[in-house]
Amino acid sequence: MLKRLNAACASDKQNIYPLPLIYTPVRSVLAIWHQLTKAEIPELAKCSVLMRERSRVEETIHAMQRAGAGSLQVISDFDMTLTRFAHNGKRVPTTHNILDNQLLIDEDCTKKMRDLLNTYYPIEIDASRTTEEKLPLMVEWWTKVHELLIQQRIRKDMLAQAVRESSAMLRDGYKVFFDRLTEQQVPLLIFSAGVGDVLEEVIRQNHVFLPNVHIISNYMDFDQTGVLKAFKGQLIHTFNKREGALSRAAGLRELHGRPNVLLLGDSLGDLTMADGVSEQQNILTIGYLNDQVDERKESYINSFDIVLVKDETMDIPNAILRYITSSRDRK
Repeated sequence: MLKRLNAACASDKQNIYPLPLIYTPVRSVLAIWHQLTKAEIPELAKCSVLMRERSRVEETIHAMQRAGAGSLQVISDFDMTLTRFAHNGKRVPTTHNILDNQLLIDEDCTKKMRDLLNTYYPIEIDASRTTEEKLPLMVEWWTKVHELLIQQRIRKDMLAQAVRESSAMLRDGYKVFFDRLTEQQVPLLIFSAGVGDVLEEVIRQNHVFLPNVHIISNYMDFDQTGVLKAFKGQLIHTFNKREGALSRAAGLRELHGRPNVLLLGDSLGDLTMADGVSEQQNILTIGYLNDQVDERKESYINSFDIVLVKDETMDIPNAILRYITSSRDRK
C-alpha cells in the first residue's frame, strides 16, 4: 500500500500534503496515513485534493453530518462543474457551445461566437484582474452572444437533437451524486450562467432531471411558433450570481430550514451562490480547478475549502455526501 501511495503522490508537486515515504519510519508513515483518513473520507487523501485548512474542513463535515440530511442543501454551478472540462484531450462543450450546431446557427454565427470566446474567456480566468474589472466585460460578452443567438431564430424543437449530437458529458459519478441527493431528499440548486433550456435537456437526456433539482439560469423566450425571440429576465453571468442568489434562490420554499450548504463551482464568482441562504450555519465549498493551474492555484486555495485539480469526477462530492448523510455518531 505504501508503495502505491508514494508513486501516486510523489510526482504531484502541487499536493500540499506530500507523503515523505522514502526516509520516514513505517510507524510515522502509518501515523500520517491515519491523519489523512481520520475523517473516514479516504478520498480526501487523493493527490488532486488541495486544502488550506484541513482541520476546518473536517470540523465542518462533522457538524453537517451531525445535523443530518434534513439540514442540507447543495448549490452547484453547471458548466465545467457538473459537466466535464475535457475528455480524451478535447474540451467538452458548455451549454452555449452546444448551440454551435448547424441545426441551430450558421457558420458566420459560429465564427463570431468563437471569436467572442477567445476574447473574453481569458479575461474571465485572468488571475491578475479584479472582479470589478471583469464585471462589465462579462456583461458585454453574454449580451453579444445572446444577441447573436436571437438573430439566428433558433427553433425550440431542435434543442433536444442538438444536445444528442453534442459531446456534452457530465462528470464521472454524476448518477451516484444525483441519486444520493434524491434518496436523501436533499434539494439541489443548479445556478448557471449558461443557457437553462440546454442545461435542462442535458440532465434530462442523462436521466437525472429529478424532482429535487431546481435550476436558475438564462432561459430562452420563444414566440408562439417556437422561435427564439429574446432571453428572459435578468442576465446571469459568472460574476453576478450573488444578485441572482439573493433575488431568486431565496424564494424557493424547498431550501428553507436548510442552513448547511455544500457548494460546488469552478470559478471564484461561484462562491457567492450561497448568499441567498437564510440563517447559514455551515458552508463547505469545493472548487474545480480545471486549467491554468499554476496561475490560479493560490487564489483557489485561499478561496475554496477544497480545491480539486484537473479532476473530472464527482468522487470527492460523492464521498462527502455519503458521509454527511450517514447516521453514524449522530446525536
